[in-house]
Amino acid sequence: MPHDTRRIARALLSVSDKTGLVPFAEALVSRGIILLSTGGTRAALAAAGLPVEDVSDVTGYPEMMDGRVKTLHPAIHGGLLAIRGNPEHEAAMMAHGIDAIDLLVVDLYPFEETVRAGGGFADCVENIDVGGPAMIRGAAKNHADVAVVVDVADYGRLLDELDQHDGAVTSRFRQELAQKAFARTAAYDAAISTWFAGELAIASPPVRALGGTLVESMRYGENPHQEGAFYRLPGSRPGVATLRQVQGKQLSYNNVNDTDAAYECVAEFDPARTAAVVIVKHANPCGVAEGASLAEAYERALRCDPVSAFGGIVALNRRLDAEAVRLIVEIFTEVIIAPDADEEAIAIVAGKRNLRLLLAGSLPDPRAPGLSLRTVAGGFLTQDRDNAVVDDMDLRVVTRRAPTNSELADLRFALRVAKHVKSNAIVYARDGATVGIGAGQMSRVDSSRIAAWKAEEAARAAGLPESLARGSVVASDAFFPFADGLLAAAEAGATAIIQPGGSMRDDEVIRAADERGLAMVFTGHRHFRH
Repeated sequence: MPHDTRRIARALLSVSDKTGLVPFAEALVSRGIILLSTGGTRAALAAAGLPVEDVSDVTGYPEMMDGRVKTLHPAIHGGLLAIRGNPEHEAAMMAHGIDAIDLLVVDLYPFEETVRAGGGFADCVENIDVGGPAMIRGAAKNHADVAVVVDVADYGRLLDELDQHDGAVTSRFRQELAQKAFARTAAYDAAISTWFAGELAIASPPVRALGGTLVESMRYGENPHQEGAFYRLPGSRPGVATLRQVQGKQLSYNNVNDTDAAYECVAEFDPARTAAVVIVKHANPCGVAEGASLAEAYERALRCDPVSAFGGIVALNRRLDAEAVRLIVEIFTEVIIAPDADEEAIAIVAGKRNLRLLLAGSLPDPRAPGLSLRTVAGGFLTQDRDNAVVDDMDLRVVTRRAPTNSELADLRFALRVAKHVKSNAIVYARDGATVGIGAGQMSRVDSSRIAAWKAEEAARAAGLPESLARGSVVASDAFFPFADGLLAAAEAGATAIIQPGGSMRDDEVIRAADERGLAMVFTGHRHFRH
């Protein structure tokens, strides 16, 4: 046996999730390991006919205070923390009748699940584990002698280790388990502190703790020389963190980022009202449209920028059907994401082996609160997610001419899209479809010109005699600092504008709109997306 191994003779098991517990415990017993347990875990093991010692018999105290106190005792923590081979520690164990515990299996009370299920304040507090984290940290600190398992996924790995090393586990394996154990308690405490901050309406707590669970390691990050990984946060929104990948290659870092952008954008369109499709390239929408069907919406979205759509991400707000997917697979597409899909649609996608089909189960709520994070050198920024929705805004007409009903519908549509376009963002739309998008420019007037040029290019690609921007409306994610951006939109053929307002030169911009017979509404809401 290698010198760095430690034999497992006695194990303490105390888990909320009983998945795989009995077979795992049976495997431990078959290897001659003594079991020690608490409450419901002990009852489950005893019911399966397994020999198991009760923690209460070891400590000499019953579980008390509704189970709040059961393992907080020297007989337990001494067994986990004692350094084997240390004369002073061994003398203390002998003097106080403490037996060593070589393996700890604990998963913690289901606090995150209780919060996710909408539990009340008292319920959530009762699901804050105290003894579990204390034992986990003790065992992980003493990883030189003790193995600690906090994840059912490691049951099999532990049993394999025992088989390979004659009932013992290696130092490297114990260290890996300890790292995971400390990460688990850190993430658990992060979830609790974040929940408390939310309950107390503390927007910026003096210490912000974060914790996530690895979804998968990626081949690389944004570029091949960068490592990449995807982590899931507690209480994840429907979308990339909840999806089921039906088929296709492994998602890349950029795939996840772009797919998230596409799905968040398409969620702005209520599926009960209309079918909608969003095509994204490099985290920016390059085509968005509503339609009577997904197929119609896709064709209209594609017409906006068929060149950029090549190799893009397609997001749909309704169950993917065969009619729509037949059109989508006609050009090279990296990812399709939808709440669900028909069996026929899944079969059609199966013919494109590398095309990734993702089903998220539901759409995220664009109005739901949440936290947005971004790293900077030496720290990170946090903010509330942008959950402002145009349908909730009090639109104020500021020009002599008010928008017509059809213009107003398109203005709302355009702003839904502009919210998801990188700043500076300009979106031209007509009849519930984008016809030109300008994104990420250093000046707003350049975004206006690029969007107009895109509309001309789309018209040429479709064999139409004039720019698709003729007769369109335009949305701006922020105010026009000068009239030049608005004038560029007017020259492109836009007839109405929606923007937040708030510029020192609003009067100048309004005057320019009136001189050209344009309708303009202010929202009072900026949608910067950097």
